[in-house]
Amino acid sequence: MKLSQFKFNLPEELIAQYPVENRDECKLMVVHRKTGEIEHKVFKDMLNYFGDGDIMVLNDTQVFPALLYGNKEKTGARIEVFLLRELNADNKLWDVLVEPARKIRIGNKLYFGEDESMVAEVIDNTTSRGRTLRFLYDGPHDQFKRDLFALGHTPLPEYIKREPEESDVDNYQCIFAKNEGAVVAPAAGLHFSRELLKRLEIRGVEMAYLTAHSGLGNFREIDVEDLTKHRMDSEQLTITQKLVDTVNNAKDHEKQVCAVGTSVLRGIASAVSMGGHMKTYEGWTNKFIFPPHDFTVCTSLVTNFHMPYSTMLMMTAAFGGYNLVMKAYDEAVKEGYRFGCYGDAMLIL
Repeated sequence: MKLSQFKFNLPEELIAQYPVENRDECKLMVVHRKTGEIEHKVFKDMLNYFGDGDIMVLNDTQVFPALLYGNKEKTGARIEVFLLRELNADNKLWDVLVEPARKIRIGNKLYFGEDESMVAEVIDNTTSRGRTLRFLYDGPHDQFKRDLFALGHTPLPEYIKREPEESDVDNYQCIFAKNEGAVVAPAAGLHFSRELLKRLEIRGVEMAYLTAHSGLGNFREIDVEDLTKHRMDSEQLTITQKLVDTVNNAKDHEKQVCAVGTSVLRGIASAVSMGGHMKTYEGWTNKFIFPPHDFTVCTSLVTNFHMPYSTMLMMTAAFGGYNLVMKAYDEAVKEGYRFGCYGDAMLIL
């Protein structure tokens, strides 16, 4: 497959800037792989496609407030700092992106907060935009994290053309999130309300969880036409024995295993064992999935509508079939579906 095959015309006004008022009332496009049929529903209609013994696998990663605004020493220039991950808790070292990067050099100090009480020193250049910061903070690590995150904002994707607002703290977080570590929300999970989860449970659908800390690699532009030459950024993945047992039992009883989101689809594909079963996994994965790909565990997929050229679109096309998914995307544009993390959803059966 070539990068250019994932181009489509996406009008700017279809990129959702805010979510719908009720999580489970966005539009849902249902795509049937066997027949090619496309249905137009509401997200909570998903109940009608699952039954007793089916499994939904969700990503319980928790997004942390990774976006900080600081001031550079002496000049006072406003610097945007995007926290990626903590490198060393004892020394309070963080891997970050800075903007504008040209102004930030090793040795510079950055001040955060209205009283500028949080101070960080640049100790390394990692990439053109990447830096390593050492936070100069005396006190226990737990208190440091609380104070640091209190200064942070919700790390909305760049295609949302506005500053983060207070409502984003809840909106850009799945209601079942519990393991902190992501800077990108698993968007398909954002549509699940407590009521919908309860109604699925009453139907006998079991919720199971993995943890995949989604990073900015999801949005990194692919700069090669030949997709076999692209290298994905690694993400931290945890698949427990409990999840493995749940999924393998469902497979043995020929029940549905639904991946909620491309992060889950990728995580499960990273932990496939013989005979279409799963095994435990603890570590990092840089698995890049694009058509054609043989999925032996998952039988269905819930996902959002993704941007042109994105790795998430490629994974969706690998699962649903390239021609059918691109046809569905054409229909989504014609029907005014909303794209991006705050947009509408697709169920591929």
